[in-house]
Amino acid sequence: MKRHKLLFLLLVAAAFASCKKFDDFQLNPNNPTVADPSLLLPAIERSAFSTISSDAALASRYLVYTQSVSNAQYYGWQRNGMGYGNISQVVKMEQEAARVGKKNYRYIGKFLTSYFIVGMTQTFGDIPYSQMMQAIRFGNVTDTAAIRPAYDKQQDIYLGVLNELKIASDSLSSTELAIAGDLVYAGNIEKWKKLINSFTLRVLMSLSKKEGTASLNIRQRFNEIVSNPVKYPLFGSNADNGRLPYYDITGNQYPNFNNNSMKTDYYLDSTFVDILQELKDPRLFVFGKPKPASSSLPVKDFNAYGGLRGSASLAQNTAKRGAGNASQINDRYSYQPVNEPSVLMGYAELQFILAEAVVRGWITGDADALYKNGIRASLEFSNFNSTYSATEINDYVNDPLVTLQKGNEIRQIITQKYISMFMNTGWQPFYEQRRTGFPAFDVTGSGILNNGIIPKRWMYPNDEFTNNRVNVENAVKSQYPGGDNINGVMWILQ
Repeated sequence: MKRHKLLFLLLVAAAFASCKKFDDFQLNPNNPTVADPSLLLPAIERSAFSTISSDAALASRYLVYTQSVSNAQYYGWQRNGMGYGNISQVVKMEQEAARVGKKNYRYIGKFLTSYFIVGMTQTFGDIPYSQMMQAIRFGNVTDTAAIRPAYDKQQDIYLGVLNELKIASDSLSSTELAIAGDLVYAGNIEKWKKLINSFTLRVLMSLSKKEGTASLNIRQRFNEIVSNPVKYPLFGSNADNGRLPYYDITGNQYPNFNNNSMKTDYYLDSTFVDILQELKDPRLFVFGKPKPASSSLPVKDFNAYGGLRGSASLAQNTAKRGAGNASQINDRYSYQPVNEPSVLMGYAELQFILAEAVVRGWITGDADALYKNGIRASLEFSNFNSTYSATEINDYVNDPLVTLQKGNEIRQIITQKYISMFMNTGWQPFYEQRRTGFPAFDVTGSGILNNGIIPKRWMYPNDEFTNNRVNVENAVKSQYPGGDNINGVMWILQ
């Protein structure tokens, strides 16, 4: 009898086991497929907020590289890559947030996706957007539109981004479940709103050549944010900066810390030094080192500094360097494990954007006061080890050479914005120069590539021509009569 009972129990167990789906046996319990969004956010923030780029500094005429010919410095670049991998991680975070009911992660995700999309469209022009986002969000990996997504027009991309940013700002709420794992703002929702709204103003200003485009409503959107600070708060000081701080902990140190090349091969560009010397700008003392040939002069003597010419040949620059007539980048960029944080966007930039908006007639206000707020914020941000005093900051801000001059406002605003972005905010200073023409980037030297022309974009990646040829070729034909080359002028620049 006991044998019959045992056999019965074994048969029942087998029957239940046979009811399990085949897919159930494919799950690896040691490889989780779900995760709290707080576990995904830090890596995404590191990708988005890590904006320190030596290539961007070379292309933006801040620095000169003396070890070999740099395509970034000499404008000889060609192709770039897309950033959909970053967006996939953001969407995964949004999905996990929806699963566990943590809505704020979803809206921060909208901002982060918008940031990555803006970066891509500024790089290439038209990119896959609507169909690609559908594919990433819904995982339709076998759908034709997912495998070979169509390219959206840049105008439509910006409209989509602006709408997403507004949803993000309108929907973030301090009454929702708290955000954990936040390296930037430690879960402070008000500061995230300030970043999203300030970034939206950056996006709108980047469209200054298209202010008459009715579908974008650039002026109206700009005014809606600026005129309603309760609903749309903006940065109020450097304390609100969207930044990634560094620590003297392995894996969390300043990205150029102990970089041997940064210690020996990077020098200030002469055009950048000229701007700082002309304005008697004390930031020169924290951006660079005195040239060896001027060792008898005080560290804070502007005549002790000199740069290399970014467009000159490598041989010319190495000869000048060898003679001791060039200033290296300041030691803090390679010898300090903490140095300054990496800034995605800061208060100083916002003030310059608002000043430009006043000059353009988009909003009312005191352009000079806003402009000087930006300068002061930049000086305070860059004052490493208290190199210059509060008195020196005040003297500089109030110097007649610095004060806005009628008819010259845009050039002055953009030049000060340019100075403020030294070794930070990624390619933003290059894009600002591309938009406005300020400051002038020298291309007259014998080392320059690309026929002496500053590129306007990057070529699409090769894998697009392999995997999505019809769509990428159609995108090229509709935008660039001269083909997929680095001198094509994208829609936002026309």
